Amino acid sequence: KLEAVWARDESEVREAQRLRYLVFAEEMGARLSPPKGAPAGHDIDVFDACCEHLLVRATCEDGGRSPVVGTYRVLTPAAARRIGGLYSDTEFDLIRLRGLRPRMVELGRACVHPAHRSGGVILALWGALAEFMVRNGLDTMVGCASISMRDGGHVAASLWQQLRRNHLA
Repeated sequence: KLEAVWARDESEVREAQRLRYLVFAEEMGARLSPPKGAPAGHDIDVFDACCEHLLVRATCEDGGRSPVVGTYRVLTPAAARRIGGLYSDTEFDLIRLRGLRPRMVELGRACVHPAHRSGGVILALWGALAEFMVRNGLDTMVGCASISMRDGGHVAASLWQQLRRNHLA
């Protein structure tokens, strides 16, 4: 059984950051640039402090707290204004989305532990995100996704062609 919850304190955010490090740095080989003083083995950037962190845990039969097996970070419109923009603004020119920003959230740093990639964790994350969007009167999601280039860029090129034809990209 899976449980989706929002991080309530820094220790829970750190659990998400450790999972992100495992997936992005150790598994995918990403070269991360954490801020000075960040704990080792954590994926941390300046946006984390302004974000809501969604966690999925596999519930323990004994009632104990299990480790985080999935996570998303969510930057609300108000938080984006406070920090001066979205993470995606650092990667892309999003000026054409300015009219959507008052009701737009940015999703980022999504990952699922390798041992839990059968689909349930991502469904739990998306269910909780849907509830969040409705509860907060939000209607647009944006975010960045990393695409492997290990195949020489074929998947990335194919994805770009699909997005360019069918979406605001």
